[in-house]
Amino acid sequence: MTGVKICGLKDSAHVRAAAECGADWVGFVLYEPSPRNILGRGAGALDPLLDMAEFAQELGVACVALLVDPDPEFVDAVASTALVDAIQLHGRETPDQVGHLARMAGARCEIWKALRISSEQDLDDIEQWPVDRLLLDAAPPSGSEVPGGNGDCFDWSLLEGLLIPGPWLLAGGLTSDNVGAAVAATGAPAVDVSSGVEIRRGIKDETMIRAFIDAVKIA
Repeated sequence: MTGVKICGLKDSAHVRAAAECGADWVGFVLYEPSPRNILGRGAGALDPLLDMAEFAQELGVACVALLVDPDPEFVDAVASTALVDAIQLHGRETPDQVGHLARMAGARCEIWKALRISSEQDLDDIEQWPVDRLLLDAAPPSGSEVPGGNGDCFDWSLLEGLLIPGPWLLAGGLTSDNVGAAVAATGAPAVDVSSGVEIRRGIKDETMIRAFIDAVKIA
């Protein structure tokens, strides 16, 4: 079955809904400009992540922390929690920077990289990324403060005939209405959704989460 990641969760009830419906990963955003951010401030900045990740672990669903252009020290702090299964880099990190961060994380967690796709050029040299998993997402609109979760799809035909090295996820504008077509068009082994299961920006809905996962299961 196609894998499913529900990203941008802020409420334990939504983590439970995702886990009960069969999500493979739940994602938590650690980026202050995002309406889905759960990163706090000061000495306890990671406490919300720890609480949510521990709950996810109890439910048997993997936990992904989304970071945007992070300092190496922050990556180390997140990896050191021992509750995070993967760190998703969603900024403008270069392959060299990603490689450095991957070596820093070591065996503590996987490193994923989100690529911003708007044209064929964005897929050039896709094999250069030294990561455990790629996430192919739509490029954000001009002037957007956040790199993902904007509700936009990219042209899936750009992936036709493309050899993608290693495991990957399809993201960008997916909903319960179009995810079946997206999987059929791209052959994506896994999908990622955020805004597509929200009743308004940054606010998830349990019914929409369940509908999305159900749609993936029959895709």
